[in-house]
Amino acid sequence: MAVVFASYKDSIAFNPARFNPVALAQSDKVRVLLVCLEPGQFIPVHQPGVDMLLLVLEGEGLAAVGKQDTKVGPGAVVFVKTGEVRGLKAQSRFVSLHVVVPPPNEADHREVMAGLDRGSWR
Repeated sequence: MAVVFASYKDSIAFNPARFNPVALAQSDKVRVLLVCLEPGQFIPVHQPGVDMLLLVLEGEGLAAVGKQDTKVGPGAVVFVKTGEVRGLKAQSRFVSLHVVVPPPNEADHREVMAGLDRGSWR
């Protein structure tokens, strides 16, 4: 089934406790998310077994890719291959589109959940 959104802005949803991934679409081969972060929130640095393309739609932040942290803002495109370290930290209210191939599984999220439990980006 095809999915069409008139505006991504209709799907924005923030969570005061932590980053909020909003599922937009998924198949057996790909998952598409709108990721919403308040200032200071983060996706902990982790190393999953999936490729990820990230497009920054709104806000400013830091993208950890491999050993490098890069400042990103609207229009920035980040591609990270399977097995490479990645993470995201918002410096302002932040919205990005993530395309993940294949869809992540529970093992891919273990490091993320551990980082959230520790309360640390790294």
